[in-house]
Amino acid sequence: MDLKEKLVSSFLAFEDGMDLDHPVHEERSRAIKNFESKGFPSKKDEAWKYTSLKSLEKIDFSIFPKHETSLEYKDVKKYFLHEIDTYKIVFVDGVYSSYLSETTHDGVDVCLMSSAFSKPMFQQVIEVYFNKAASKDETLTSLNTAFSKEGAYIYIPKNKMPKKPIQILHLATGNEAALMLQPRNLIVAEDNAEVQIIERHQSLTGNEVFTNSVTEIFAGKDAIVDYYKVQNDASTASLVDNTYISQKDSSVVRVHTFSLGGKLIRNNLNFYQNGERIDSTLKGVTILGDKQHVDHHTLVHHAQPNCESHQDYKGIFGDSSTGVFNGKIIVDKIAQKTDAFQQNNNILLSDKSTINSKPQLEIFADDVKCSHGCTIGQLDDEALFYLRSRGIPKKEAKALMMYAFANNVLESVRIPELKVRINKIIADKLGVRMGFDL
Repeated sequence: MDLKEKLVSSFLAFEDGMDLDHPVHEERSRAIKNFESKGFPSKKDEAWKYTSLKSLEKIDFSIFPKHETSLEYKDVKKYFLHEIDTYKIVFVDGVYSSYLSETTHDGVDVCLMSSAFSKPMFQQVIEVYFNKAASKDETLTSLNTAFSKEGAYIYIPKNKMPKKPIQILHLATGNEAALMLQPRNLIVAEDNAEVQIIERHQSLTGNEVFTNSVTEIFAGKDAIVDYYKVQNDASTASLVDNTYISQKDSSVVRVHTFSLGGKLIRNNLNFYQNGERIDSTLKGVTILGDKQHVDHHTLVHHAQPNCESHQDYKGIFGDSSTGVFNGKIIVDKIAQKTDAFQQNNNILLSDKSTINSKPQLEIFADDVKCSHGCTIGQLDDEALFYLRSRGIPKKEAKALMMYAFANNVLESVRIPELKVRINKIIADKLGVRMGFDL
């Protein structure tokens, strides 16, 4: 039995524990039919031309964890941003850990999707927002919707802001030989609300993990959302991250994605601008080695006039690693005065490393300012010679150049402690002690 067949047959067992009369279950039933019809994406699909899931489909993943595991905070502390006080929503092998978490209902709701699905007090929000931004057609999103049960539920009412940032942490213990996880996150920031969120997926052993995640983010009028994705996992961990963002008038949403480790990472990041004077920011840093693979697919759909979008992705690829960047900008005819910027710069450190970059612009308006750029190359020999002539060893000089190359993406990180943490991870990835305080 291949993975598709196992998932479809497992849905029957999943249904046994669900309320079949709940409106969400209708969404689940439609979603599993779509996945059953289409199956996993393949290289025959244009959007998956350079990324294959075939090797994952052959692995016998456990769909439901067989063991509940408790972890001590001291053993996983390093995966938290522990330098500051935060709310925490922590899952261990897909199961909520109350011991490691800190949630709240003090003016805002920072809790679980399972609670939101089951408790009447959350039903209005679920009916209005759940599965409204996510694709009904994309097959892996449908798979996640079919098995949607647990994840982070964050609701920020009008004119509110949580007292501190929120961390979402997914830990995989390795108690299963191979485990598939499907977290579903719903984040709603109503009008004039503000929130900062950090999300991380982390394996604790070398066992295979395949995470198929879906996050929906809704930003009301004048809302501000900062979302940080830290992807620095083990070489046996694969992640497909589907994020759908719907913005209303004058809202600001910024997503920073740090892809610094993992076997296979596919980021599908989709912005839908449903109002005027919207600002959308998409930034990313990728540093890979070995045979690691990262695929960034972005979409910004400008549907209304007087909006901006800014994309800036940097990639550093060593050994036999591979990267993909596909950035698509759509400007509807009505979306005059759009200002859309997209930039993708890459450095190849090895003859065996590769990057496939494809910027796409579909512009149907005439009064717009849209630009895109892409560079693929190696470190500048003249700049390297200059640094070495100043007494900096070759290895450290290369690291300094790579750090400077990626650093401008970090400048817009609005949580200082997170910026320091990412700086240190990048320095460690480069394998050199930087000559400055991290």
